[in-house]
Amino acid sequence: MAESTFMLEIVTPERILFRDEVQFLVVPGAEGELGIMRNHAPLVASLDIGVLRYKNASGTQKKMAISGGFVEVIDNVARVLAETAEHGEDIDVLRAKAAKERAEKRLQAREENINLTRAELALKRANARLKAADAL
Repeated sequence: MAESTFMLEIVTPERILFRDEVQFLVVPGAEGELGIMRNHAPLVASLDIGVLRYKNASGTQKKMAISGGFVEVIDNVARVLAETAEHGEDIDVLRAKAAKERAEKRLQAREENINLTRAELALKRANARLKAADAL
């Protein structure tokens, strides 16, 4: 491990999505963004829907859309346990835009049979996916 890097693991219920050394990590914490670098104090925090950013060991910044979960940091290893996670470059932008439009229409309609909380979360997930894909 290089002097300025630490290990990052991103895990979903289906698989280990990412495991490599990184220079820094920014996660969407429930109370705001959390920045993590080498030698960070031990931490466990809940995550919100949003964009996770990291800079890999070669200095390239990458983004992922995540939809909640937890982050644990201990002994220069950060583990993100996400409900869902998707690399920015793998996101289908047209599908994400369509999901955003559907959620916005549901919220504007304000019909009684529409679950507003569900529509708000769908909109938040679609926006996170578009931001991770650099399409918003």
